[in-house]
This record gives sequence, structure tokens and C-alpha cells, in this order.
Amino acid sequence: MTTPRTEHLVLAGVLTADQAAETIRGILAVQRPDGAIPWFRGHHLDPWDHTEAAMALDAAGEHEAAERAYVWLARHQNEDGSWYAAYADGDAADVTDRGRETNFCAYVAVGVWHHYLATGDDTFLDAMWPTVYAAIEFVLRLQQPGGQIGWKREDDGSDVKDALLTGSSSVHHALRCALAIAEQREEPQPDWELAVGALRHAIRRHPERFLDKRRYSMDWYYPVLGGALTDAEAKERIERDWDRFVVPGLGVRCVVPNPWVTGGESAELALALWAVGESDRALDILQSIQHLRDPRTGLYWTGYVFEGEPAVWPEELTTWTAGSLLLAVAALGGDEATCAVFSGERLPRGLDAECC
Repeated sequence: MTTPRTEHLVLAGVLTADQAAETIRGILAVQRPDGAIPWFRGHHLDPWDHTEAAMALDAAGEHEAAERAYVWLARHQNEDGSWYAAYADGDAADVTDRGRETNFCAYVAVGVWHHYLATGDDTFLDAMWPTVYAAIEFVLRLQQPGGQIGWKREDDGSDVKDALLTGSSSVHHALRCALAIAEQREEPQPDWELAVGALRHAIRRHPERFLDKRRYSMDWYYPVLGGALTDAEAKERIERDWDRFVVPGLGVRCVVPNPWVTGGESAELALALWAVGESDRALDILQSIQHLRDPRTGLYWTGYVFEGEPAVWPEELTTWTAGSLLLAVAALGGDEATCAVFSGERLPRGLDAECC
């Protein structure tokens, strides 16, 4: 095992160098030899959270381990370009949810672009291009006439055309990363450009095209994190529901009115805040969730119930919670690849379709 690169993962009140190294070792301890990164050993892997954990490994300089995670995706991609929603303990032969969720499938583009920016490895980018291309083509087959992305394809081949704002916002980010990869390889994809423009317009101007999930904090901040909302529009959205979701000193509620804060949502909000220039508030959020850190493993509990009988719940230490926190810290610490991916730097601009 290599020594993690932690100089940009040190953040006052959040991580020391030793703590950052412990967290990375915690993720590596969960990763299977074939590259799969389940939530925790004995639980399932989903492609989105697997990729998030791989990105955290790249942020810490663990490039070989991250590459094994992407190779796992390439080896186990379905013929239609998708992945299933859940694999027991990362065992590709043991599928526990045969739905194929669009945002899960698209996110490989974010991870592959992040890995390339971290390593400059053109051979890797060339090898992963067919995987990214097939995944994006699968996702865009579920794009609806209004620009939004249908949630998933069922195992029987039927499409769920209802769209989730969080999922579509994540796909928006992934499409821009996929276009950046295509541009780097000098393989323009004009249809993808039209698709991301229509999707951004739907997110910005047509909330009625998405299922109403306003109780969930992800629907609050994901249009900002996914880059569909920027500048004043993004800051206005953050301010609008700040008091509704943020619990001072504890983190971010997953869903209102439940008295439950979660580490993943808190770290993602911190990333969104950093992306719009609110680094001080991002730091406050990250400091507020250190009560979720497990000192034995360096990993983080998924969430905490803060009313009634306060308790960690559920009792699981998830790789993706640790991964999201490390990525937020890496952005605040100036890691070039992470900053570029989540700030929109080196991603295509001007793709909005201001239409009906």
C-alpha cells in the first residue's frame, strides 16, 4: 500500500494529515482486489458511489487503486452501456437491484475525467472512452422531450420516464465531463451538446418537469453542485432554503422535517458552496460533521438522529460518505483535478438551450 498524498487534504477542524491518511486507508481496506468499492464490506456496490470513492482515492494520489475501480466498471458494463443499480459486495455476478439508473450510469464520465486530470494518462482516457461513450448513449436514450432525464430502465426493458431533479442535475455534470473527454480526444459530439443544453434549460426553468422531491436536501443544492445553476442564481437558491436544511453545529438534514443529518449531503453541500465562492461556509459545514468520524477506521457514519434519543443511524461506515468529504476537502485545499471538475473549469460552457 502506498502512502497517501495528504498535503491538500489538511483542513483546520476537519482533517489532519494523519486523519486524512487514515480515511484513505479506510476506503482502501473496503476495496476488493478486483477494484470494486462497495458501501462497506458485506453491503452492496452501486456505480455512482463506487465512482465517488474512486475519485477520493485519486485526490489522495492513490491512482492505481482508482484505476482498478474504473477498470471494474469497464469490465462489467452491460451491453446497452448501463450498469445495474446494486451488486452484492461488489460481486458482478450477484446483482441485487436490476434497475439501471441513469445518473448512476452517467457518473463514470465525471470519474474518468477527474482521473485524467489527476494523472494526465492519455492511455487510460483512450481505454475508457468506449465505456464512457456507451454509458452516455444509454442515458440519453432516456432523455425526455422536455430535456429532463428519465429516472431508470427496469429489468424488463421498460423505461421510467419520470425525472428526478437531483439525478438530472448529476447527469448534467456528467454530460459536461463527457464532452470534455470527447474534446480532449478530438471526437466532437454535437448531439451531446444539444442534450446538455436542453437538460440545463429544464433544470433552470421548468421545475414542473421533475417529480416533487423538495423535502430532500439534494434537490435543493444539486442544481448548483451539478453546474446547471451558477453565479447569482446559484447563491439565491442556496440562501432560499438554508435555514430549512442546515442544522448549525450538526450538518445538513437529508429530508425535512426528519431530525436526521447525513455526512454525504453535508459534504456535497460544502462542495456546492465552494463552487459558488462560499468557502467559509463550506468549511463550517465540514467542521460541523466531525462528530460522524469513527476514530478506529477513519471512515464516517452515514448519519445522526439528533432528537429524542440522539444516536448514530444507520450504524454503517460508508466509503461514499468518506469519499464525498475528502473531495470537498480537496477542493478547499486546492487540488487541481478536483477543483477543475467541480468548479466547471475545463468543462464546456454556453450550452444552454433557452427555448420553450
